[in-house]
Amino acid sequence: MIKLSRSDYEKILAHAESELPNEACGLIGGVIEGGDKVIKKVYLLTNTDHSNEHFSLDPKEQLAAIKDMRAEGIVPLGNWHSHPESPSRPSDEDKRLAFDSKASYLILSLMNREEPVLNSFHIEGVNSEKEELIIE
Repeated sequence: MIKLSRSDYEKILAHAESELPNEACGLIGGVIEGGDKVIKKVYLLTNTDHSNEHFSLDPKEQLAAIKDMRAEGIVPLGNWHSHPESPSRPSDEDKRLAFDSKASYLILSLMNREEPVLNSFHIEGVNSEKEELIIE
């Protein structure tokens, strides 16, 4: 299970909407408590691809986020990105680029702007499995 605060969800949503029509992206950091991942901090990073179909995290911002996590005493839990025009599920490219099988991959679909959908996935190779996501 992965837990996300309502305020961090709103932060991700606002950033994703502000980046339209392109994909937005970032990192998530937190703690692992009894097997559950608890997100303590969401990082909003630049999509250096400036594309609505794929993303690349800005390397300098990524490094700064990792340094901040260390300073905060939290660990990297994974990343998040938006799908402006497609469902909240990993694309073939998302699966191909998911190098860390321990990471959670959050995908926010803005396909229906009235009802955004955020899901979290565990990805290993071509296989993806939806993780239980609690927004509280």
